Amino acid sequence: MSSLRILLIGSGGREHALAWKLSQSPSVESIIAVPGNGGTAGVPKVTNNNTVSENDFAALVDLAKKERINLVVPGPEQPLVDGVENVFREVGIPVFGPSKDAARMEGSKTFSKDFMKKHNIPTAAYENFSDYEKASEYLKKVGHNVVIKATGLAAGKGVIIPESQEEAQQALKDIMLEKQFGNAGDEVVIEEFMTGDELSILSFCDGTTIKSLPAAQDHKRIGEGDTGLNTGGMGCYAPTKIATPALLAQVEREILQPTVDGMRKDGFPFKGCLFTGLMITPNGPKVLEYNVRFGDPETQTVLPLLKSDLAEIMVACSGPLPLLKYVPVEVEQKFSATVVVAAPGYPNSYPKNIPMQVSTPPAGTNIFHAGTKLSGDYLVSSGGRVIAAEAVGESLRAAVDKAYEGVKLIQFDGMYYRKDIAHRAFRDDKSSSDKLTYAQSGVSIDAGNELVDRIKAAVATTRRPGADAIIGGFGGEVDLSQAGYPGAPIIVGAIDGVGTKLIIAQKMNKHDTVGIDLVAMNVNDLVVQGAEPFMFLDYYGCSKLDVSVAAAFVEGVAQGCKDAGCALVGGETAEMPDLYTGDDYDAAGAAIGVMKAAQRLPRKEAMAEGDVLIALASSGVHSNGFSLVRKVVDKCGLSYTDKAPWDSSATVGESLLTPTRIYVKPLLKVLAQTGEAVKGMAHITGGGLTENVPRMLPKHLAAEIDVATWEHPPVFKWLRESVIPTEMARTFNNGIGMVLAVAPEAADAVVKGLEAEGEKVYTIGKLVNREGGEKGEWCVLRNLESWAA
Repeated sequence: MSSLRILLIGSGGREHALAWKLSQSPSVESIIAVPGNGGTAGVPKVTNNNTVSENDFAALVDLAKKERINLVVPGPEQPLVDGVENVFREVGIPVFGPSKDAARMEGSKTFSKDFMKKHNIPTAAYENFSDYEKASEYLKKVGHNVVIKATGLAAGKGVIIPESQEEAQQALKDIMLEKQFGNAGDEVVIEEFMTGDELSILSFCDGTTIKSLPAAQDHKRIGEGDTGLNTGGMGCYAPTKIATPALLAQVEREILQPTVDGMRKDGFPFKGCLFTGLMITPNGPKVLEYNVRFGDPETQTVLPLLKSDLAEIMVACSGPLPLLKYVPVEVEQKFSATVVVAAPGYPNSYPKNIPMQVSTPPAGTNIFHAGTKLSGDYLVSSGGRVIAAEAVGESLRAAVDKAYEGVKLIQFDGMYYRKDIAHRAFRDDKSSSDKLTYAQSGVSIDAGNELVDRIKAAVATTRRPGADAIIGGFGGEVDLSQAGYPGAPIIVGAIDGVGTKLIIAQKMNKHDTVGIDLVAMNVNDLVVQGAEPFMFLDYYGCSKLDVSVAAAFVEGVAQGCKDAGCALVGGETAEMPDLYTGDDYDAAGAAIGVMKAAQRLPRKEAMAEGDVLIALASSGVHSNGFSLVRKVVDKCGLSYTDKAPWDSSATVGESLLTPTRIYVKPLLKVLAQTGEAVKGMAHITGGGLTENVPRMLPKHLAAEIDVATWEHPPVFKWLRESVIPTEMARTFNNGIGMVLAVAPEAADAVVKGLEAEGEKVYTIGKLVNREGGEKGEWCVLRNLESWAA
């Protein structure tokens, strides 16, 4: 075991994870990755080598001899199917991987299905075909749903699950006649479609003994909810809830050990990592397929849970004697999750050489490169599945959340990843899986944030004197004194809409309150910057102008402007029958405010640890999160004319149409009374507390908020029965419409001033140092578990 010099073949995320884990072994002296990727290049003990091809076995042998390699670890399936183990065995260099004969278990679906039939290993009923016409006739006769598999290697994409006879016939034609997967489709397996949960089990084998890593669950489809085209895998988690000790014992007894024993008896003992794909059907576990190497992204997911020395395990499996039974395979009793980030367009055609930026992950999180490479000193993409974030946690939820935080460390144009990794694990969790998320209602906060990041550079090109053209705040400003108008004030602009709350207004035929909402959403965004709104413009678009509806709406806008102290100076009405349908209409507004430089907020440079966070009560849901609200109403089987479950004095629609509270006048008055006591303000709109409070903070400080410190309106308690706490926090205001950061010594005066203006005020937390620096959490919510219904 001393001074292992390893040749690692491959360039994917799996190989990066293998290099990462092997490098931790004290027995490993060096690792040469052929060709490796942008991630393996940064692993200790690892050197990338692209002077030889991973498929040029003669050149690989020469390299191994030159570098005194004493263990070869092939990552991908193709070299194994092509016989790389045999080549190195002939020159006396051990390989962690099966012989060419044993690799047929993956190389030929026909071979593996026949093997399972011979050894009574449970699998789906099937037939093999090398004749297209016979296969087509068979499809017409079968009375059950089918899966069509190209028998050869197809990079994990040669499995088609048609949903109709037409789709099945087309898939057969694509594979066998059009050669969608090349020679891999010369023969096909048509098997019975099985229902149930899938499991992936990676097992170390020495030809006799088998020891498995935690069962994992992959996400093959490109789209959320397991929709769209098949991929090589968009994410993974382990262990899985369905893999109970009893089930795993059954799998080992009925499938894994009979597989290893059968291969040995048939004269091709298996050495290496056996990947067994399973379907847990109502009639027990059945084999979907075998792979003869580590899976991807399963490897990135389970290796971080492995406590034992991977190099020691590989040596025990690779020698002439079976030694695995003497080597421990121990794993952490924790959870791991991986989120794969793909190139735009994947799994169809996609661009390469996209410049990338990847930040250093915190402890417990790993970034595993797959389709990346170094171009000089710069990292660029080189594949479809580009990179992945993996994290370990004490619970699956913690691991998944940390993995998604890890995704935020990755940046490149057009990057795509699924937002629902491990969704199947959470579906039976009463604390989360039966509850809704904003994304499930069709709205992605992450996508909105991504858009802002994407367009910042383009926006910045419009910079001019007096305007820095920086977006991401609550509004934009122009300093007229710097724009050629000496002595003039700063002009601040905000633009917003009402969103899908308008749908409820249309159903209730009540349109004045959403007019107030439109003004409130804009002027509240202005006042948090220290500005006084003085003018407002609106836009009203519809299919066919209904004068009574439009008039009621504008009357509401006028009322909102009076409440905010600004003038309604103009607007635009547009009839667009080809864009809107029926009674649909949409509305947007823009508010313009004014301030002096000394009034500008937030004053981030003045904020300090210990500053007090003061909150103003909201009037209800206000105007954000209504796509999710409507989803909850629908889930609960309610009509908008039904009595509201949270308010016996109003219907569902009437209560939800309560207009957004306008905070302008009381805030401006208190700002004038208390000087510089207020250092910053945040309007709690779309994104909730989690996304909005950080918008007023400097990068080195975080908001620590105790969510048990204020009175929660009944509507939010009702929503929490259907929405998980973290989604509540990043979607709704939860009873808080405005948050102020205030100097501790002035907090009482600010509270009293606001209460004197009729506001309900709460002290909800303080500013603290941001743990982990700029990578740390920016809004820390204490007692969030109290929101779990």
